[in-house]
Amino acid sequence: MDAVIKKLMPQSAYMEKPVTDRPSEAEVEAAVRTLLRWTGDNPDREGLVDTPKRVAKSFREMFGGYDMCPAEELGRTFEEVAGYDDLVIVKDIQFHSHCEHHMVPIIGKAHVGYLPDGKVVGLSKIARVVDIFAHRLQTQEALTAQIAGVIQDVLNPRGVAVMIEAEHMCMAMRGIRKQGSTTLTSTFTGVFKDTPEEQVRFVTMVRGGGV
Repeated sequence: MDAVIKKLMPQSAYMEKPVTDRPSEAEVEAAVRTLLRWTGDNPDREGLVDTPKRVAKSFREMFGGYDMCPAEELGRTFEEVAGYDDLVIVKDIQFHSHCEHHMVPIIGKAHVGYLPDGKVVGLSKIARVVDIFAHRLQTQEALTAQIAGVIQDVLNPRGVAVMIEAEHMCMAMRGIRKQGSTTLTSTFTGVFKDTPEEQVRFVTMVRGGGV
């Protein structure tokens, strides 16, 4: 089916990529060497000589969300949808992020739904938005709200529902050390916020119970 694609103009706040004052790669590698010394190890031993370069490279990948704009991913929509105007859900979107408090991993999955208002977006774009926000230093609460907010502001659907389930390594690896404990957060906008029945329908479909 040939789709009619329409360019949207999202709010400027979402078009702007985060502004960061990045140090040089040499400064990053020096900082990693300092951290290696802080652990009590020797950064000059054979196994650690190349670790600063590897860490700098891996940080570029894991925090690549700072170089991307989620609104741009949602800027192309399809209006020829054969009259479909009911709930669209992309569930079990696997992601990894990093806690902004301890910079250790957050590993989980996101479930995202929205009620279209005449236009839909490519399903992969929803997953892409999750990844962009996840590849920044985060709290789970902020991540949940950011995903819902940008979809609502850019697509302007009748409502957005986002649920995230994740395990926080700051709880599993340090402090209380409770492995396997998960945190659940959710955000609802529009119809989902105003109509409890729509919230229940979203949660039921996410949990595999059908409509």
